Amino acid sequence: MKRIVLITGSSRGIGAETARVLAARGDHVVVNYREKRKRAETIAAEIRAAGGSASTAGADIADPGSATALIDGVVAEFGRLDVLVLNASGGLERDAAPDYAMALNRDAQAHLTRTALPHLPRGGRLVFVTSHQAHFSATRPVPTGYEPIAASKRAGEDALRAMVPEFDSRGITFTVVSGDMIDGTIIVRLLERRDPDAVTARRDQGALPTIEDFATAIADATIAPAPDNHTVYVGGQDFPLLTPAP
Repeated sequence: MKRIVLITGSSRGIGAETARVLAARGDHVVVNYREKRKRAETIAAEIRAAGGSASTAGADIADPGSATALIDGVVAEFGRLDVLVLNASGGLERDAAPDYAMALNRDAQAHLTRTALPHLPRGGRLVFVTSHQAHFSATRPVPTGYEPIAASKRAGEDALRAMVPEFDSRGITFTVVSGDMIDGTIIVRLLERRDPDAVTARRDQGALPTIEDFATAIADATIAPAPDNHTVYVGGQDFPLLTPAP
């Protein structure tokens, strides 16, 4: 029986590639989008053309009502939800409200998780996608302009980690997948404009992980046992030498 996997923010980039990887492994992937319906439908069609199983679901997860409807809709259509990949994030958008990053990267993640929990079976999976720049923000400098994202992503991670006892009691595996700057992503392109030295400094440490590298690690986290600290690191070998904030 195919697992039902919901990936937030999966109409492009890392989320879309994660959907491709999981579908190729035999899962049914639900490609979530906020506004880009055509792009999400294109991803789903590509997956089906390659022999995989995929559908789309529009929702603005920063809107609690829309997020709840997203989970309810998936469960109504498929009868269950086996894996939730919390990939969607943001805050660098032009004209974003001052509190948008925290609303999306912390509040929305916690709300969506709590809404999904009653529907996840024992053996279900939760995966939170983040960056080293956010995960280690308490102990490492943050690139200029990325501070609101780093703070809000770390706050979102902390909110989910506080729920680990409940995850454990329900038999749900929770994993954080943290990556260095990921080559080819919009975030890296934006940072190259705002703080090019920060990107150069990361490249000086070695080749940056690719979107394919990171997506594969996220897909693996939906199957592999969670590490003791619930964290998988991708790239940036100098980062894990430091202890992140608990």
